[in-house]
Amino acid sequence: MENKGYVNIDGMSIPIENEKNLLELIRKADIELPTFCYHSHLSAYGACRLCISDIDGMGIQATCSIEPREGMVVHTNTAEVRQIRKVNLELLLANHDISCPSCSRSNNCKLQDLTRRLGVTNIRFKKTDKIAPIDNHSWSIIHDPNKCVLCGDCVRACKEMQSVGAIDFINRGAKTTVGPAFNKSLNDVECVYCGQCVSVCPVGALIPKPETEQVWKAINDPNKYVVAQLAPAVRVALGEGFGMEAGTISTGQIVAALKRMGFNQVYDTSFAADLTVLEEATEFIGRKLRDEKLPQFTSCCPSWVKFAEQYYPELLPNLSSCKSPQQMFGSVAREILPKILNIKPENLVIVSIMPCTAKKFEAKREEFIHDGMAEVDHVLSTEGLGRMIHETGIQFTKLNPESFDLPLGFKTGAGVIFGNTGGVSEAVLRFAYEKLTGETLINIDLKMVRGLEGIRTLELQLGKIKVKLGIAHTLSNARILCDKIVAGEYDYDLIEVMACPGGCIAGGGQPVSFDPEFRKKRMQGLYNADKQLELHKSQDNPYVKELYKMTLGEIGGPKAHELLHTHYHGRKRITDQVINIRNTEHPKIEVYVCVGTNCYLRGSQALLQEMSRYVIENKLEDIVGFEGQEDMVDVKATFCFERCDRGPVLRVNGQVLEHATFAKAKELLDKEIQRIGVLVKD
Repeated sequence: MENKGYVNIDGMSIPIENEKNLLELIRKADIELPTFCYHSHLSAYGACRLCISDIDGMGIQATCSIEPREGMVVHTNTAEVRQIRKVNLELLLANHDISCPSCSRSNNCKLQDLTRRLGVTNIRFKKTDKIAPIDNHSWSIIHDPNKCVLCGDCVRACKEMQSVGAIDFINRGAKTTVGPAFNKSLNDVECVYCGQCVSVCPVGALIPKPETEQVWKAINDPNKYVVAQLAPAVRVALGEGFGMEAGTISTGQIVAALKRMGFNQVYDTSFAADLTVLEEATEFIGRKLRDEKLPQFTSCCPSWVKFAEQYYPELLPNLSSCKSPQQMFGSVAREILPKILNIKPENLVIVSIMPCTAKKFEAKREEFIHDGMAEVDHVLSTEGLGRMIHETGIQFTKLNPESFDLPLGFKTGAGVIFGNTGGVSEAVLRFAYEKLTGETLINIDLKMVRGLEGIRTLELQLGKIKVKLGIAHTLSNARILCDKIVAGEYDYDLIEVMACPGGCIAGGGQPVSFDPEFRKKRMQGLYNADKQLELHKSQDNPYVKELYKMTLGEIGGPKAHELLHTHYHGRKRITDQVINIRNTEHPKIEVYVCVGTNCYLRGSQALLQEMSRYVIENKLEDIVGFEGQEDMVDVKATFCFERCDRGPVLRVNGQVLEHATFAKAKELLDKEIQRIGVLVKD
């Protein structure tokens, strides 16, 4: 690294080597300044004022927002600096609902940690008297604004990392809060449930929604047969809650703990990931050979799927029709386990253990509920399972490892690496290479797809076919790719998208970590897990082969399609939100014009203005043939009819008009006015 001079930090001469701020340089000097709102992968915000230091000639400054320069003299621990930090921390505490014993973040709360570390034993400022309602309507995330300390970490993660902006600062001054637009629930706005707000929240204001009580109830019901599926990324993160190093593989202990807790069988979602490889790769090869619906996007990540439904409905045909591994497992388990285990289908309870908060939402999607029975009944996050184990008193680190149950517990390394960004692509390429070349793949480590760059591109020659592959993690990077594809500027064949940085290993349901290297450690843990297995290619899984032979038929065939594939649809970004344009008191006709993004880009704003002007400027009695109907029509703007690829969309009472123009909309309105006018006269 280039040396750009030296900074004197507490008497030590520290070289500047491309550190982006003074805080990182101070950390290089083995001094861990307290921080509350700083995350290296987000923009510097400087709100908490805890990372302050006294800089000669500059005074006391927040080091996260200062660029290091040659000759600086920095004092990190003066009496004044320590006093200011304590005062700032007291202000944060005064704005916080201190219910530590019952808070799910009690053992991993940055506010608690800093309070102990800085020796704050007395809060001299008056507690705020706000009591705001807790939002627990989402399937995935609970938002408790009473615990929020306005650090803004969640806001920046949602905007910068995911380009969604489902939450933001609301109001001003002492009334400032953080939440969704229009005071709505996270369930009713464009939140994609990725949980990255949870991952960066330093307190308990945003947490995964627990399903532990429902799972305990099922376990304790003697009539229920409860099985678990364990996602790949869980095995390299759960141990952190029991003092293990990030990336430590604790699969055997997890299985042992689940069986002690009362689960009847424990399986591996990696088995279903092997299924996904075969189905998705076969689907891709077919599309590539026919040159249709390219690029093909992966569909394993439910946050990405919801993001595409909301923002890019025109690209939905490009998504793989494959279900995610979680849902594939649930569908297959519902199909075969009642017969294998000799139980009634209604008594089988399927519990997923996932690193992802969006998986909770995915399990409740209507596409995955059949005849009132969900493919997956309950979804536990990694941290949720950790709390259940703590509750039982099981000494996790002392458990003797146990193995998964067969047949749905057997997997290859290809299924395990699904939890890393690039892992799905690597697993698919391990299959596609042999399928297209007819050769046996010897070197299974395809390291060209690995890494933590936000967008990665590579071109490969597979037999006679040249494939251009794109890999993106975080939805802000996915948006860049999608915009280029919609504009016709990119010519990818296959694109893997994961919403979380680094992939599922950094999912919103994983243990919150303040270790800057935790992603790399967890990622390496999954690659190590792959190496420890005998088989590394999904097509070599003998139990997958047996499943196709006995149940699914051929890859991509009718039965496989029935159980393993699905479809997606355009989705509202904000529900039940209407903007009144005329505010007629008792309208007989209501005109709704969608002003959501896709309709807006197709001219809905101009259509709304023209319809409003037409209603205001024209005497409606000229249309209906008698006076007294000036207030018959109300015009409203709404956010979505979930027909985003057919905009602009307009509705006149119950009649929906797609690809609306002013002429067509005026004709439809006039007919409805005439109809209502006749009814009124009669």
